[in-house]
Amino acid sequence: MWRVSDRLSMIDLFAGCGGMTVGFHREGFKPVLSVEWDRAAASTYAANFGESHTHWGDISLVREDEIPDAQVVIGGPPCQGFSNLGSKDVNDPRNKLWKEYLRFVVTARPQVFIIENVQRFSKSSEFQLLLDEADHGIVKDYELSHGVLLAADYGVAQRRPRTIVIGSRIGKIPLPAPTHAKDGAGGLLPWETVRSRIAGIDERPATTELPETMTEHFGQRIRGEFKGRDIHFGRQPTRLSLERYDHVPPGGGRFDVPDHLLSRCWREKKTGTTDVMGRMRWDAPSLTIRTEFFKPEKGQYLHPQWDPFDVDRRVNRVITHYEASLLQDFPKDYLWCGSKTEIAKQIGNAVPSGLAAAIARHVKHYLD
Repeated sequence: MWRVSDRLSMIDLFAGCGGMTVGFHREGFKPVLSVEWDRAAASTYAANFGESHTHWGDISLVREDEIPDAQVVIGGPPCQGFSNLGSKDVNDPRNKLWKEYLRFVVTARPQVFIIENVQRFSKSSEFQLLLDEADHGIVKDYELSHGVLLAADYGVAQRRPRTIVIGSRIGKIPLPAPTHAKDGAGGLLPWETVRSRIAGIDERPATTELPETMTEHFGQRIRGEFKGRDIHFGRQPTRLSLERYDHVPPGGGRFDVPDHLLSRCWREKKTGTTDVMGRMRWDAPSLTIRTEFFKPEKGQYLHPQWDPFDVDRRVNRVITHYEASLLQDFPKDYLWCGSKTEIAKQIGNAVPSGLAAAIARHVKHYLD
């Protein structure tokens, strides 16, 4: 059994590319173990935080004697079965992975654990089972606080709701109070905006490809490591797509596109999916950055620059991987591994590091 004396030691489970660790590390926490099954995501994590404590593989195969002591355990068990975009299948085996999370909690005996998941998790039968485990089960020594937090309320330039559970055996820890609000209501800071994250970045990327570089993690070759502007690449939309984009003002979407430019399925669907083919606003947070943010038909992902009177001052493209990473609050010099699609998946699945930092700052106060 590893022994770690650092009071801010932490384990990150289902770590992905490290969004939660970025936030906790920013607040002084030291990762002593991370677990991630996806090779590209685990490689990105290792590139930024080191390979020695990064376990790439199936979490169920990590033995108890390989789990170190830690003051805090964090993580977001896979959420596809709970997501509005998922199958909503309560029997999805991925929904059971929170039980693996609890196995690590029982073994590491942290003072605090934090679970992050999609908004629907708080309404699921699996969530009720988690509450039961805290009431009279394997984590009955922990008191739980839980609720849905909006990332924009904690300094993230993104309106992304997430269920947060804080379990504590050092006294109940409430959820952190918001630090930001729309238009600074209630004396709080105003929401951060898209402008604050991506203004000044090249509006017309010079390339459509990643650099041809390779690195090695876990004894295998993988594309990367890419840094910052390396992932600021464009796409090659069709002429029809460009015509569609050109009609969409900031905050607009598919209903701003003339019918003759729409596909039949969109012409016949008169309601719903209002953010499809949407354009961001400079002076507001973005909507949720999902794993396919590079497809305008998936959400409000068009670049916010658009002038109603000057067509030459319109940027008719989706945001780049680099811009999406900044809206997720990743550092500008963060390192990335994998293909275009793999990196997009890492970005979209991550916890915004600004939200993680707010939680870390709040929890650290109680550890003090």
